[in-house]
Amino acid sequence: MFERTTAGGNFLPVRIFAGALLLAIPAFAGQGAPPSPLPGAAPVSLKLQPAEITPAATKAMMLSTARAGKRMVAVGDRGIVLLSDDDGGTFRQAKSVPVRSTLTAVCFADERTGWAVGHWGIVLRTDDAGENWKVQRSDTSVDQPLFSVYFRDKDQGWAVGLWSLMVTTRDGGKTWNRVRLPASPGGRKADRNLLKIFSSRIGTLLVAAEQGVVLRSIDGENWTVVDTGYKGSFWTGIALSNGTLMVGGLRGTIYRSADEGRTWRESKTDLKSSITDIAEAGGKIIAVGLDGVILESDNGGATFKGTQRGDRLPFTALAISNNGRLVKFSKQGIVEDPPPAPSK
Repeated sequence: MFERTTAGGNFLPVRIFAGALLLAIPAFAGQGAPPSPLPGAAPVSLKLQPAEITPAATKAMMLSTARAGKRMVAVGDRGIVLLSDDDGGTFRQAKSVPVRSTLTAVCFADERTGWAVGHWGIVLRTDDAGENWKVQRSDTSVDQPLFSVYFRDKDQGWAVGLWSLMVTTRDGGKTWNRVRLPASPGGRKADRNLLKIFSSRIGTLLVAAEQGVVLRSIDGENWTVVDTGYKGSFWTGIALSNGTLMVGGLRGTIYRSADEGRTWRESKTDLKSSITDIAEAGGKIIAVGLDGVILESDNGGATFKGTQRGDRLPFTALAISNNGRLVKFSKQGIVEDPPPAPSK
């Protein structure tokens, strides 16, 4: 999933998938890679550049979406942030984003205060529902990207990423501290990629990770490693309104937990396209994935039935409008329904 560059030994994702990474784009497209340092020299850092305002913003790959009150906010490639004030009917670009690196996730603590994370360990904060953003954290000396972010309230939050990177804040993002995580079973250190952090309905924190692992914590400081029995990666997760927890990932795999993440059971799915996002709407659970797949469950997630777009456009994120309409995002930006007719 990652390849080493020749510039300073950094790792650049070559495929960016749900909640994390999908389909062949450089990690810091448009900003270049740092020059190789001379022997004995300090690492060379990059200068962050603001996202470009472009008429093609709605065609940029989006990787995550969240609600800021009634507004939909989506983030993705080249620092592009999209906003919708008509329940996903139309989108426009945010006024000011101070980075041009890929943004992988976004969350909001209330209708105005939110955070986005991405490559180069970037954490951005907005206080006006996504119109304008400011940098709260970055590390341009090495590309150790953050893949997911969750805030319990306006003060306390966590972000997770590459090689078991987890950072936390108790002051709304002004300062961030590294969280020491336990080694996975059979391992000497915590080294798995952490791809999605989310909370249960009663506040238990969960992290979907590689090799079938889910991390679990009550206080956000002390974590346990839960082995689900699955050997692949989990890319996304959600807490349902009834308290059930769900994680999804490679090859259409979905697991569910009814005991706050202590134990997990596999759900039955009829398609093997990797899951990039999960949402709940109208009593149904909807999962989207690569190859244009949409899975639905009407029995609490025990089983899923799938459909597939004719053009197999990979879905990367999913939002639900107030009337239950699916607002889907992809490597080509906002998804058109139905798919465009093939050109002749």
